[in-house]
Formats: sequence, C-alpha cells, structure tokens
Amino acid sequence: MALPASLSLAVLSLLLTANSAISSLDATHESFIQCFLDHTRPSNSSSQLVYSPNTTTYDAVLRSSIQNIRFLYSSSTTKPVLIVTATNESHVQAAVVCSRKHGLRVRVRSGGHDYEGMSYVSEGDRFIIVDLAALRSITVDAEHGTAWVQAGATLGEVYYTIAEKNRTVGFSAGICPTVGVGGHFSGGGIGTLSRKYGTAADNIVDARLVDVNGRILTRKSMGEDYFWAIRGGGAASFGIVLSYKIELNYVPPVVTAFNVIKTLKQDATKLVTKWQQIGPNLDENLYIRVIAQAMDDDEAEGNRTIQAVFNSLYLGTCKELLTVMGSSFPELGFEAADCNEMSWLESVLFFAGYSGRPSEILLDRRPEFNSSFKAKSDFVREPVTETAWEEIWRFLMEAKDEPLVLIMEPFGGVLDEIAESATPFPYRKGYLYIIQYFMRWFETDMETTERHLNWMRKLYALMTPYVSKNPRAAYLNYKDIDLGRTYRVWGPKYFNNNFKRLANVKSKVDPHNFFRNEQSIPPIMSL
Repeated sequence: MALPASLSLAVLSLLLTANSAISSLDATHESFIQCFLDHTRPSNSSSQLVYSPNTTTYDAVLRSSIQNIRFLYSSSTTKPVLIVTATNESHVQAAVVCSRKHGLRVRVRSGGHDYEGMSYVSEGDRFIIVDLAALRSITVDAEHGTAWVQAGATLGEVYYTIAEKNRTVGFSAGICPTVGVGGHFSGGGIGTLSRKYGTAADNIVDARLVDVNGRILTRKSMGEDYFWAIRGGGAASFGIVLSYKIELNYVPPVVTAFNVIKTLKQDATKLVTKWQQIGPNLDENLYIRVIAQAMDDDEAEGNRTIQAVFNSLYLGTCKELLTVMGSSFPELGFEAADCNEMSWLESVLFFAGYSGRPSEILLDRRPEFNSSFKAKSDFVREPVTETAWEEIWRFLMEAKDEPLVLIMEPFGGVLDEIAESATPFPYRKGYLYIIQYFMRWFETDMETTERHLNWMRKLYALMTPYVSKNPRAAYLNYKDIDLGRTYRVWGPKYFNNNFKRLANVKSKVDPHNFFRNEQSIPPIMSL
C-alpha cells in the first residue's frame, strides 16, 4: 500500500536529516583524527588510539573501566563521539587542542569510578573521552620520600609500587584499590591514614597539567591559585592532570587491623552512639570506621537486625593497641584475639577484602563488579542520639530489598589542624565524621533502578535532622547529581566557603568553560 504523499515527504525528510547528521558526525571524526595526527607527529601515535562508535572495539574500550553500568542504559545520557586512549602526554595535549577546534567537549577518565558517570557520559554535550589508563607510571624517590604518579594509575598500583620500594612508607588515600588517582586525588581523598596525615590532596606537592590551550603546566608555571584548585576542587573543571608529585607517609614495619562485629542484641546501637564521640578523638595512629547494614536474623525480633562492623587500622603492634583501646574504648570489648598484625601493604588488602590473597591483586585494575550503584554523603557535627539511631535502624530493617550500607569514617587528628582554606576540601575541625550511603545492584531494568534511587532519597531525607546544616555538606568524591545541576546549590555543599575562590580561579584559567560537566565549577562571571 502506498503511503500518503505528506507522510512520504515526512519520512524522506527524516531520512535526509539522519543521513546529514551521520555525514556531519563522520566528517567531525575524520577532521579530529587528522588534527590529532598533525599535533602528535613525529611520535609513534596513530589513528588507532582514537575509537569511534563505528569501530568494532569502541564498546569494549568504553566499558573497559566503567564501574557504574546504569548510565549505559539510561535514555537521558549520551555516549562519547570518540575515545582517545592516550599513551603519552602529547596525546592529551592534542586531544584538548583538536576538541576545541572541532567544537567537542572533553571528559577525562582515570579509573572509571565517577559516582555519577560524568567521566564517560554526558547529558547533552557532544564530547570525547580522554582515557588515561595507559598513563600510569609511578616513580618513587625513596631518598626524598616522594613519588611522581601519573593520573591513570590506580590506588592499588600506587600502594603496591610504594611498598615495593620501601615497606615503611605508604600514602594517605582511599581504600578501594581500583579507584583512579586522577579523580580521587583531585577531589580530596580520605582513607585509613587521613587522621594521621590528612587527605591525599594535603600531600600533593607538585603536578603536571594540560590547560585549556594545550600547554603543559607545573606548579611553578601554573601558579599557587591554580595549584590550590586542583587539590580538592575537582581537576576536571580546570584541565587534565597528567601526574601528581606526592609526599609519602611513614608507616611502622608492623601495623594492626581488626574487625569487631556487633548486632543489636550485642548493644550495637549503644556502641555506635559512643563511637561518634570516641572515634574523632582517638590517638591519631588509630582509625576506626563503622560499617552498618540491615541483615536477616532468625533469632531477632521481626527476623531482622543491624550489624555494625568496627573496622580498624592501628599504626603499631597489637600490644600497643590493647593499651590504647583499653583506655579509650573499653566498651567495645576489644581483645588480643581480635588483632591481626601485618605490614601496611597487607592492611591495604585487609580493607579491600583481599586478605590472604597475593599483593599482586592490587595491580588488577579491571572492574570488580559488573553492576550499578548509587551513593550519597553527609558530614556530622553533633553526635546522633541513641533514639535517633533506633529510628534509622527501623527504616533500614523495613526495606528487605534495598541493599544499603552506611559507611562512617572518623575525622579528627591532623584533619583538625589543617585550615579549612588550605585546599578546596573544607571539612576539617568541627566535623566528627563523614557518612557514605552506598547501594549496589545487578539488575539492569530501569524500574529496579528507579526503585533503588527513590529509596535512597527517602533515607537521605530521613537523615536531615541529624547531619550538618547551612550548608548540608557533601563530599565531591561521592558525587551526587541529586544535589542538582545549579552551582548555587551544590557548590557550597561540596566546597563551603571555598567555592567562590574556585570559581574565581576557573574564570582566569578557563573563562569560556571548555572543561565542564553537569557539576563543574563555573567561571565567576556566571555567579
């Protein structure tokens, strides 16, 4: 049956438009690749470093380090028009220059852990990914106690390489070994050594960065304001960090780790309430975080309980730790049988859930889970009461199909001594601990995803009375798009009083907002 003339014309118009768009996209690909080659000769680069959607390996390269697959199935996000897998610094420079020339934006990916997928998808911009996974060399200067770390390295690679050179040095950063250095360091970076040595950003002493003009800058050539911004302000707003020079941290030959697990029947509520006052005030060599979640328990009322794991690292021996715990937190019932003495590198395996496995597993950067997740964060200034914890526990126990974990990490120690304005990460003295609300699931249908996201938002609303206010603080490395796309809302939450300084730096180094994403720092002219 013949189509009506008007419908035939409409179909033809659609086909022509689609063909025109495809033709335009192909032309952009070709022009970019030619530009890329022109700017990287006479190096050994080739067009094989650039992947477009019509190449057979595009999907594999795109997914190679994606940690949160829900964005691959979302209808509201777009994928990159090209992926550049840089193998030397000139490739990064060329990617920036050629993207600007051909009207493309840039997203930068180190380890693929961006909590909202902003390193590999976009809500509107036509963009390329600059994938830094091949730029992961780590050069340790044992004599001076420093290391140059390329941005594509993972935390596991950093820890392994440092320990290989010297078993009594470590570095203060996060716990997950597959997290990429580029994003983690530039957003702050907290972990087991933070109470002793500060955040990862506090221990950065130099950097190499590609700016909006494709130039490579160091701390000296970029200036102190620029250098300040990329150590806690999220470097993706300001350029592409190639490498960081970090100051290494002394760790003793023997450290002690432990897990003490308590349920509601074992006074978990009282102990968590007590921990809030003790954890931030402990000896700075002792880190105790709490991981809490609802679990099935046939012997509990309603067949549900809360399990609280007191997960700890002490920079010293078991004998020393017994003395510290006996005077600081006797209520926990810690005893010698709970001790696990080990090297600092073995403690990295312990916290990553790799106890007993060879340390080489830290060099495996492949995503551990093929899953989706959602997280939110809060900072706590005043202890949550025992009655309030009981309300929170009830909420968690009622939702059997919501696999949520609360991870509470103590502040205090050296963090209390570092000024709020020392780096863009502002949450120092006066903050007891940070909460991460984290949920992982393996289903890929949007109905399940929306159910989990909505439940997480309900929990976040429930927590409102118990956490920081004006602003309700959030941690950039636990990025949360629910905070909005309006910088007037999320800016103070992530950076408090440091936000305006960040925007001022942005206006000087990237006034036309080339480096941008859904929650990037705007130029001050936009404020």
